Formats: sequence, C-alpha cells, structure tokens
Amino acid sequence: MRILKYLLLLLLLFIVGLTVFVTTQKGNYTIVRSKVIKTPRATLFNYINDYRNWEAFNSYSNDDKNVQFVYSKNTVGKNASLYWKGNNGEGNIKTLSLVENQSINQQMIYNSDTSDVFWTFKDTLGKTKVSWRTTGKMNVMMKINAFLNGGIDTILGEKYEKSLANIDKTLDYELNTYNIKVNGIVNKPKTFYINQTINCETSKVSKNIKILIPKLVRFFEKNKMVMHGKPFVLYNSVDVSKNRTNLSVCIPIKDSINIMAGSEIESGKLEAITTVKTTLTGDYLHLKKAKEKAIAYILENKLTQNFAINSFEIYNTTIVDVKNPSKWITEIYIPVYPKVVQTKTVARSNY
Repeated sequence: MRILKYLLLLLLLFIVGLTVFVTTQKGNYTIVRSKVIKTPRATLFNYINDYRNWEAFNSYSNDDKNVQFVYSKNTVGKNASLYWKGNNGEGNIKTLSLVENQSINQQMIYNSDTSDVFWTFKDTLGKTKVSWRTTGKMNVMMKINAFLNGGIDTILGEKYEKSLANIDKTLDYELNTYNIKVNGIVNKPKTFYINQTINCETSKVSKNIKILIPKLVRFFEKNKMVMHGKPFVLYNSVDVSKNRTNLSVCIPIKDSINIMAGSEIESGKLEAITTVKTTLTGDYLHLKKAKEKAIAYILENKLTQNFAINSFEIYNTTIVDVKNPSKWITEIYIPVYPKVVQTKTVARSNY
C-alpha cells in the first residue's frame, strides 16, 4: 500500500508539474497556410468575401454536423459578419476592412477567445495564391489541448488546409459546371415592382446585385409587404467605353404603389412583352455566354430585338436557396418584336 501511495503521489506531482509547465508556456500564436487555387483572383476574393459561402468550405462545419449558422443582414464586405453554434462551441467573425481583390482583415471570437484573421490574394501564372493567417493568444484550456494534440499549429493548420482544399475543389467544379438552354419565345405579363437603381463598374455588377437583393428583401419585411415573384434585374444601359452599367434590382409586387419622394427605393412597371427566354443553370460567371447564345438564337431565327425595352434577369434559385453555384438558376429575357404572321389571300372565281 505504501508503494502505491508513493506512486500516486509521484503521478500527482507529475500532473501538477506538467500542468504548470504547459500553462506557463508562451500563449501567443500565428498560424499561416497558403494554397494556389485554380481560379481567377477576383472570383476567389468574392467567394471568400461572402460569408454565405463559408458554410460550404469551412472544415469546422464538416467536422460538426450539428453546427448552425446565422448570417448578418449584409454578408459581403466591411462590417459583414457570421455567427455559428455547434457541439464544439460558438463563435462569430466580422470583416473589419478589405482591399478589393487583394486582402481581407477579420476578427474572430471563438468560445470567448479573440483572434485576428488575414487573407491575401496574389496572381500566379493564371491562378491565385491565397494565404490565410491567424494571430491570437491561447487560454489555459487551449494550451493543454495544444500540448496533448501536437501543438496549436498542427490543430488549426490541419483545419485551414482542409478548408483551402475545399475551396479549390468547390470553385474548380462548381464554377465550371453549368448549362445554358435557350427556351425560345415567351410572352411575359405586365409586372409591377419595387426597385433600387445604381450605376457601377460593369465588373462589379454581380457583387452589387448580391448586396441589393437582401436590402430590398429587408425593405419588404420592414414594411410588411408581400413579394409576388422572384427578384429580377433590369439592365437600363451599358457603357462599354467607360465600363459602366446602370441597372435596377427589382422585386415584383401585386399592384402599383406610391413611394415617398426622395427615397432611394422606387416603384415601376414592366409592360407585357414578347421575349426570348434563356435559362442558365450555374454560376453568374456564365451570364455573358448565356446572353451571347440568346442573341445567336435571335439572329438565327430572324427575330428583331426590341431595344426600346430593357432586357432583364430573374433569379429563381440563388445562394439563399442552395449553396452550390452549379445549381443556381437564372432566367434571361431579351425583348423582341412579335413575328408578323402573313396570311395568303385566295382569289375567288366568279364562276
């Protein structure tokens, strides 16, 4: 018994000594992982800059099937944020600043511990090198966990590596998997709508659409209005020489309404028109190809485009409905003049 007591005492002293040793170690850490992604820099930047994509690529969500994500009103750009809660704890991350297509600076709080997160993006031989760096300070439990599992660099580094691999796989497949179908001539009924109009760089059209659609949805919720259809975008004008596009992001309503003068939100009406409908299943990167295919159809079938009426896109299935870009559905409508049906005149005989 005396030997057993000595052994237990030695074990206790060992545990106490190990705990003191571990807890007195330096707590500051920096984790860095990089990967070359087979995607253009702007595309990769926009993907990571939107928190709605984090659920798809973040290895934390893959490891914890019960994790739940709560998105802020704005999920893109400065002040956007994401909150999550799961079996391994809860946390939130917020974007503090960014430089378009170059860097993103975020702050993350996970189980009450704060860390700074930095992303950088650099072109490399037609691809993009993305670096993910996190700095923070370990608490006692993190130090013990790190000591028992090979170090904090190993623990977090493996998760970062898996997440970056998920991004590469997702973008390579999801962005390059698409289908374009020209449905043909379709008559669209008269539509009333609420809209917000902006003038922006053509390259930033998709980004602004992602911001304005949720904003209009919140306007409907705040004013207890009912949406009568999916959001759509009217292209008012495109200035190729200046790389500028004027567009209106719209949400259909049942009847015409009056909006207070001076508001950035307006109301409008789309008259009943004849259009050529084209359906894109896939990421918005392929909208240009879909429109080109629609124009080719118009020319091949000797139709005349009606330039007096703006073309528009209806966003049937978006990231709000499904995370996979390859499953997004966008309908493109290009106004055309109805074909004139010629009738043959049959001469009657007097006999």
